[in-house]
Amino acid sequence: MPSKGIHAYTYIAVPDCSIELSTPKQQIIHRDLRRFRADGLEVESRNIDSFFDKRGRFTFKVVYQGEVITEQWTTVNAITGDAKDGTLTNIMDSPAILHRDELIICFGFYEAGTGKAQLPNRHQCYITVTPNCSNWMGNLAPPGSAAAHRPFRCFALPSPHDAGMNSMHSTNAVLEHVGGAIVGTLVGERFRKPMAAIANAISGKAIEKIAPHIVHSLAITQKDSLGTMLALGARYFEYRPAHCHEAIIPCGALPDRLYFQHSAIPGMGYEEFLCEVVDFLLAHTEEIVVVQIRWDGVPPECKRPDEGEQKEYIDIAMKRAGDRLCAGTLDDLRNRTTEELRGARKRLIMLVNVRSLSTYTDAGNATLNGDSIVDAFAEMLVAKNHGRGIINIQCQATATNIPEVVVYSVVSAGTSTSCILATKAICDSKTLPWVRDHAAVACGERDLLVLMNDFLDGATVDVAIELSRQRLHC
Repeated sequence: MPSKGIHAYTYIAVPDCSIELSTPKQQIIHRDLRRFRADGLEVESRNIDSFFDKRGRFTFKVVYQGEVITEQWTTVNAITGDAKDGTLTNIMDSPAILHRDELIICFGFYEAGTGKAQLPNRHQCYITVTPNCSNWMGNLAPPGSAAAHRPFRCFALPSPHDAGMNSMHSTNAVLEHVGGAIVGTLVGERFRKPMAAIANAISGKAIEKIAPHIVHSLAITQKDSLGTMLALGARYFEYRPAHCHEAIIPCGALPDRLYFQHSAIPGMGYEEFLCEVVDFLLAHTEEIVVVQIRWDGVPPECKRPDEGEQKEYIDIAMKRAGDRLCAGTLDDLRNRTTEELRGARKRLIMLVNVRSLSTYTDAGNATLNGDSIVDAFAEMLVAKNHGRGIINIQCQATATNIPEVVVYSVVSAGTSTSCILATKAICDSKTLPWVRDHAAVACGERDLLVLMNDFLDGATVDVAIELSRQRLHC
């Protein structure tokens, strides 16, 4: 009988909590802590009583201390496989749910097609339930504790990949002023191959009409606000601040300021980013955030800030703090203890193009199943590569480097058919258990450890915190 499958990936790190998954006449409940679960469910036509309407709901509930905290659902057609209606149809309308100050629920849903371009043919859903980690560094290494007197570099910091690409706000402003024809300029040389493949598949006029979907598929890597990412536990950010492309500035769509740039696609404003980080640090006085400025992939037509302009933006943000906060340096990161950094008020460490060991490669991360990413972990995270200051373990796949995948995702475009989202859950189910089980030994304690991921979620953060616990000898 016709049916459509759903793969559901779950992770719980909060006691007295459960995740309930259901489709017509099928139910799965998980309660166990810190286990990566992957379940297959089916919306089967034979389990739907109506003879004419073969649509059934996929639902998940999160129950905490006997209370249903959230119930999310979508209607799946057992015949066509389409997922329509409900609360899971738009990834950008699926923000993490903060329940009081106790827990955070992260979730996302990818609407799968028929498996073209080797993409999944079963819908993908991930759900994580983890503590609110606004104060996790202070809880793990309280002032005066032995852990606080360990070198700060012993922490493992959760990191959202391309944190500034968490909304279409800036890009939509550009497209509304200039039109879809500018999309080729926005995506630039970095996405030349995918764009050429798209141009071969559909007309130029059609490309202009679906320009927002193209940008979304290629560049939107996060879905939560910066405040939510910080509450989740994010403490390391790589940021690529630059002015908008010289072809965009004259249109006046955005003020001529610094924005996160993904190729030439503008994201979050740099001033907004710094000010919100400073506000968070003022409200959470034991936390420390590391920001690294880089310009990988930013085209020369996007003017980069010189040292003076960089300082101007930092000064604007720091003015909010008065004498309560100072900017730290690479030397501070490498050589000071957490206790010393707090005492010196250096809780915002600013780095620029620091040499680091990254597990990312264009070939290895261009995967749909994550196997090559895990292989790279084992190959690169060895003692001879230690000592560079930072080890960045990148868990996210870059299916955007596979042209046929991008073409299918764009042509079938929707906010929940992004190829970045397609690989999220399946890759996490392999990369995060490997990091949990092997990274503490593989990475040693000479370097700050970073755990980076797309659509930052509670499981990524929880693994990083547990690694920190081991490295700090808590």
